[in-house]
Amino acid sequence: MRRPFVAGNWKMHGSRAENADLIEALLLGLPAQPVCDIAVCPPAVYLWETGRLLKESSVVLGAQSVCAESIGAFTGEVSAAMLKDVGCKYVIVGHSERRHHYKEDDSLVARKFLAAQAQSLIPILCVGELLEERERGQTMAVISRQLATVLDLAGVDAMRNAVLAYEPVWAIGTGKNATAAQAQEVHAHIRATVAARESASGGKIAAALRILYGGSVKAGNAAEIFSMPDVDGGLIGGASLKADEFLKICAAAQAH
Repeated sequence: MRRPFVAGNWKMHGSRAENADLIEALLLGLPAQPVCDIAVCPPAVYLWETGRLLKESSVVLGAQSVCAESIGAFTGEVSAAMLKDVGCKYVIVGHSERRHHYKEDDSLVARKFLAAQAQSLIPILCVGELLEERERGQTMAVISRQLATVLDLAGVDAMRNAVLAYEPVWAIGTGKNATAAQAQEVHAHIRATVAARESASGGKIAAALRILYGGSVKAGNAAEIFSMPDVDGGLIGGASLKADEFLKICAAAQAH
């Protein structure tokens, strides 16, 4: 049984005061022992303070990106060791905004994945297609290519300590959303792609791999999406900035 997981990606939002209010509301609204894993991923400058606010709670800390290099003259970058040092457990790798706005290619994403795992961080590896790629019928080919680059570099065993997230790029911040059936189809393809790399483990790694959906999940559609057999929770953007909305999404994940 895969334990549900909901991660809130705050993107470039927040302030010290807003973050404190949000965390206070989340912790007040969550049960003492949630039956799903919950993480929040604030901007890097707020990681330490957010981690302090989360101390001794059930909510864990994640980062939004990581440098592929371990140390050195890389102005503006943050290493995996630094993220670990301030209390992160997870880090998002290959988010569509990093891929498309900042031109992070599949190779760099794979290196970031390895850098995270080298410091015992759990990467949340994002994959997903553009609208034009879906319209051309290339969704599965794009997903397979993005996954293959990581699997070729890291090996399938690396998926034992990773989370996948499917982000249909055309459904992020657009008001559009993949149907639950469309999400399930891609999630099943991701799981099958990982399983195809297994030999000795007989598909056990793929069966245990948590795959999140990351395309404009809201309280109103979370239950339907999370009911799909290969959807194990969500990577939540804008809705994670509203405590009541995020709590409802977490409740939907716990119900499944």
